[in-house]
Amino acid sequence: MSGDPQTVLVLAKEATARSYLRRILEALGFDVGQAANGEDAIRRMRMVDYEAILLECRMFGSDCAAVCEQLRILYPRLPILVISSNGSLMKKLAAFEAGVDDYMTRPFAERELAARLRSAIRRFHTTVIGTTERVVVGEIALDSARHRVEKAGSEVPLTPTEFRVLKLLIQQPGIPISHSNLLAAIWGQESRANRNTCGSLSVLYARSLRMILPSHDI
Repeated sequence: MSGDPQTVLVLAKEATARSYLRRILEALGFDVGQAANGEDAIRRMRMVDYEAILLECRMFGSDCAAVCEQLRILYPRLPILVISSNGSLMKKLAAFEAGVDDYMTRPFAERELAARLRSAIRRFHTTVIGTTERVVVGEIALDSARHRVEKAGSEVPLTPTEFRVLKLLIQQPGIPISHSNLLAAIWGQESRANRNTCGSLSVLYARSLRMILPSHDI
């Protein structure tokens, strides 16, 4: 990556929220675009190669979930971070199931928001640039370069976070993975800032994958 500013698209329904987040991110060194809805976001992303999306949802509901799902289909690797006023576990799980990579609640620390975005962008580029290694365990095949998972020859759609969990599990089949290693692999440095929440979500991801890919191999 060059020294150019990292590009983030702020997606928020209200103009005041878009302007507020844009000012924060620009002050922290990001190159920021704005979109008012999903269609606007897709149109802008066809013109600019954004490296992450910051989605502002006061209450993460069906509308926000639908936008996330649409973006995830079109841009399967692009990081999506949500800022919401609702910090309930059920809302967070709904967001992650819709394809979100990270979830922050108000009030938030501006420097933490920047750190989470930069961490997600680093992982995004690592995925794109990374190894061409293809790992096969039983019926499951994981291709890191193509960010693709197959079970018995059929593709299994996974979010970027689910992909990271599966990659960790499949590289060590049958071997217990420590809680700290699971946290570090999924969340990186930000896991230290919110260890309890990250830990609970990490375990839920691992359980979810075992339901998606029922196999004795992971």
